[in-house]
Amino acid sequence: MKRTLLALSLGALTAVAVPSAHHSFAADYFEEQKVSLEGDVTAFELKNPHAWLHLAVVDENGTRQIFSAEWSNPGRLKQAGFTPESFKPGDHLIVTGSPARDAAEHRIHLRTIRRPSDGWKWPKSGRDDDP
Repeated sequence: MKRTLLALSLGALTAVAVPSAHHSFAADYFEEQKVSLEGDVTAFELKNPHAWLHLAVVDENGTRQIFSAEWSNPGRLKQAGFTPESFKPGDHLIVTGSPARDAAEHRIHLRTIRRPSDGWKWPKSGRDDDP
């Protein structure tokens, strides 16, 4: 009886401690829409659960806004060759992605990246999906 109780307790603890679901990007972004942003990197965060690329973008009114682009999980990006140094502050990028459902959040779900200074682009195939 004690073993059964212990096994059930450990099973319940594991179920609570281990996240079992991933959120849908469609809950936070208009996945059927696409926007393009051009600006300079302020930070690149290669961290769980998703990497973030932050850009300083000058809007149509001439105001500088920080936009955050939510990307893939860091494990997949590291397998594809990305490191925390892949994007440095000041790198000029053109990115596309799906806009956040709340425009005031200044976020996109990242789809493509282009760095005009050296012609580098992601994804290399030209398709706008994760690595």
